[in-house]
Amino acid sequence: MRAVFGLVLIAGLALAGFAVYMAQNYIASYQAKLDAANAMKEQLVKTIPVYVAQRPLKYGELLTPEDVREVRWPESAIPEGAFTKAEALFPANSDELRTVLRSMEKDEAILALKVTEPGQDAGITSRLERGMRAFAIKVDVASGVSGFLMPGHRVDVYWTGRVNRPGASNTDEVTKLIETGVNVIAIDQSANSENTSATIARTVTVAVRPEQVASLALAQTTGRLSLALVGTDDDTVSEAIEIDQAKLLGLAAAPVVEQEAKKEVCTIRTRRGAEVVEIPIPCTN
Repeated sequence: MRAVFGLVLIAGLALAGFAVYMAQNYIASYQAKLDAANAMKEQLVKTIPVYVAQRPLKYGELLTPEDVREVRWPESAIPEGAFTKAEALFPANSDELRTVLRSMEKDEAILALKVTEPGQDAGITSRLERGMRAFAIKVDVASGVSGFLMPGHRVDVYWTGRVNRPGASNTDEVTKLIETGVNVIAIDQSANSENTSATIARTVTVAVRPEQVASLALAQTTGRLSLALVGTDDDTVSEAIEIDQAKLLGLAAAPVVEQEAKKEVCTIRTRRGAEVVEIPIPCTN
């Protein structure tokens, strides 16, 4: 009897030990999963809704609610100008729609710079910033960069004409840089920046300040204007540039010969009989 009791006691202790062992393993596994879940939670990126294109959009199309959809976007990677609220993209209580200014692919974020304001068309007025004016420059195949200019490009403007030098008896022909980094907003009657084919333009419309309009208007009536295309990532500041024929050909200016001043001679006239003679005297002044 005592042997049976001893066996039962040993079996009970063994089962209790096994239960404790299993409980420890379960608790350790649960704690590991909990720690992993907490670590994953800390690594989760906060997202907010952003509106993207539901289909490819082309220049000049009206943007409707059916053309966009809402997706979750990482808050730290949202592009500048993206729309995060439907009422910002499509104002409430208004039937006026935005117009696409730049082509967008499917799932591309709708940005403010790629669409017009509600009710605004895709003309050049939508490309003019506050305080800027549109000015048309007459060009040809040479002065217009062989037709490779497009809306969105930047150009330097050079003036070539004749100027009167102070103290000079004739005029000199010079070429001078008068404006730098001017934004092109239209070619002829087109403001579409998606047209990549080269066309020989007759006019190039640029966005400039009112005082620049006056300068360009005077330059266009008194000489010839030429445009030089600026690189996309070029942020260098151009210095003042003016070239005349002497600088172009490397000709040195003729030395100025100073004429020696004539010595002043003072005389008096006196009559000697029937003859009048001049007699030198010291000059007092």
